[in-house]
Amino acid sequence: MNASPADSEAPNCWQCQHFSVSWDPNLPYACRLMGFKTRIMPAIEVLRADGSRCQGFSRKKVSGVSGLPDSASEQGAIATSATSESSASPNSPASSKAGGLLSTFGKLA
Repeated sequence: MNASPADSEAPNCWQCQHFSVSWDPNLPYACRLMGFKTRIMPAIEVLRADGSRCQGFSRKKVSGVSGLPDSASEQGAIATSATSESSASPNSPASSKAGGLLSTFGKLA
C-alpha cells in the first residue's frame, strides 16, 4: 500500500483547531489539546519528542473563508444583490461608489 504525501508529513498546525498563538514571545505557538507552548510548530515538537505524528490533529471547521459563500444558495443571493446594485439609479450611493472604483482602477490599467 502506498502512503500519500500528506500521510508521511507532520500535520499543518495552522489548520488544526487545537493550535493557538501564545502571548509569550519566547514560546509563540501552543497546542491547547496537549497543553504546551513551544518555539516551533507543536506537531514538529510532538514528532521530535515521541517519534510519531501528532495524533490529536483535528482540522478546523472554517466557513465563509475570504468572504466566499458556504453554499450554492448563498451564491444565488450574492448574485442577486450584485445585479440589484448594478441596476441602481445613477445617483444612488452604490452606483457612485462603483463608478469611483471603476474610474480609479481604470487609471491603473
